[in-house]
Amino acid sequence: MPMEKTKALLRKLKIDESTISMILGILVVLVIGTLVINYFRNIHRSSSEEAKEKVTEEVKEEIEEIKLEELPVVYKVKKGDSLWKIAEGIYGSGYNWVDIAKENNLKNPNILLSEQELKIPKVEPIKPKTTQPNETAEPITGEIYTVVKGDNLWQIAVRAYGDGYQWVKIARENKLANPDLIHPGNTFKIPR
Repeated sequence: MPMEKTKALLRKLKIDESTISMILGILVVLVIGTLVINYFRNIHRSSSEEAKEKVTEEVKEEIEEIKLEELPVVYKVKKGDSLWKIAEGIYGSGYNWVDIAKENNLKNPNILLSEQELKIPKVEPIKPKTTQPNETAEPITGEIYTVVKGDNLWQIAVRAYGDGYQWVKIARENKLANPDLIHPGNTFKIPR
């Protein structure tokens, strides 16, 4: 009985079963096509992220080989470099990116080209002014910390390093997608 009602409705709409089958077939093809495209995008994205991580590690090792006593030197920019990363690797402080930009008269320090040569000046590492941790909060000395209510990465970094700007290290080490969003009970590795 329900089948007869459906056929009667289709006759009223002047749509036959073959047209409906064709429409459903097109929908299935579109859904499968979308799934296949997303699958290949994810494969490409993950392989390019792995390649970036590998390049970053190689660049990091090369930068860390440069010693403060050897400065000034000329550094050849690698893919994935930024002035902050270079300064952090050489001086132990990313804040010295300003000195590198100034030394090289860079109009836009955000744009570095692969194989570009940068003069690395002999300057003192810039250490940010440290903030004293809250007197009631104990310093964090271990390598693992469990978040409590009211914590944020800045406060955790102040307690762990005496420098709130070091929150970036904690966020990187723990691969935080949104560093502003931490919850009581989260456990973080504190890199030393």
